[in-house]
Amino acid sequence: MKIIVDAFGGDNAPVEIIKGCAAALDENDGLEIILTGPKERIENAAKENNIDISNMTIADCTDVLTMEDDAMAVRKKKDSSMAVGLKMLADGEGDAFLSAGNSGALITGATLFVKRIKGIMRPAFSPIIPKSPGMFMLIDGGANVEVKPEMLRQFAIMGSVYMERVMKVVKPRVGLANVGTEDHKGDTLRHEAFALLKKTPVNFVGNVEGTQVPFDACDVLVADGFTGNLILKMYEGAAAAVMGRIKEIYKKSLKNKLSAALIAGDLKKLKGEMNSDVYGGAPILGAAKPVFKVHGNATAVTMRYAIALTMNYVNTNVIEEIEKTVAGLNEGK
Repeated sequence: MKIIVDAFGGDNAPVEIIKGCAAALDENDGLEIILTGPKERIENAAKENNIDISNMTIADCTDVLTMEDDAMAVRKKKDSSMAVGLKMLADGEGDAFLSAGNSGALITGATLFVKRIKGIMRPAFSPIIPKSPGMFMLIDGGANVEVKPEMLRQFAIMGSVYMERVMKVVKPRVGLANVGTEDHKGDTLRHEAFALLKKTPVNFVGNVEGTQVPFDACDVLVADGFTGNLILKMYEGAAAAVMGRIKEIYKKSLKNKLSAALIAGDLKKLKGEMNSDVYGGAPILGAAKPVFKVHGNATAVTMRYAIALTMNYVNTNVIEEIEKTVAGLNEGK
């Protein structure tokens, strides 16, 4: 399998990116990695940090995107590491593309260069988020601020297929983000989407309100990008605030420090369960070929997990299943 990786995406590029790629190559037989980015800078970073890149190919580029660039920069900066990688994927030079770079530019580039799965109206940003217990997918996490009910229906299908095939969730439960759990709650968009989801071949469990999101309400939470991004950012902020307060409490006195020592193993386990590195990032579902958005602050560990998930994404025929399901819905109109 050949994976194309943007070596200059994210806060810790290129060192953590190429370090994670090197670890992934050690762990996966038959894996090939193509790094996109300025060749000299990649080689210098590898040499300075003792990273062996002799078994990686470098696709030389003259430019990189920054987090400050707008979403259309991927079109303007045609020789950037992101644009070149996406074009290579579109041209069949790899099986998947990963980037920890600018989210808006990545979604725009995936739409422009890689194109959409036949029948899919819009690609969606689809992060995997920890819950109690386990994890769930939020779709859309911010790509499509304004949506139609049919788009939410497609998000449900895409998320359900990915969670079942890649994350190995049996009959993933699909919920609709709403202001209440009752069937009649919400605005026109939610009412129409609810009616469509009841007729969609997914395990739809109804509306999910905000207080239920961190718990075991569903495995796929469907939302428009505006609502989804608010949920995502609030979720991340609240988790950081709670973990910070717990840390402060245990440092408050000697008694508290001793009690923390007694449950250190459980605290470490909790931290691991809440660690987003385990999920690596988010697939851009709806793109015609596998495109994966890695966390912007990706470390080598994040990259390792992201590459493993992407390989599973490629191997499990997610895109073909989505296309087949959507085609079946269109035929039934």
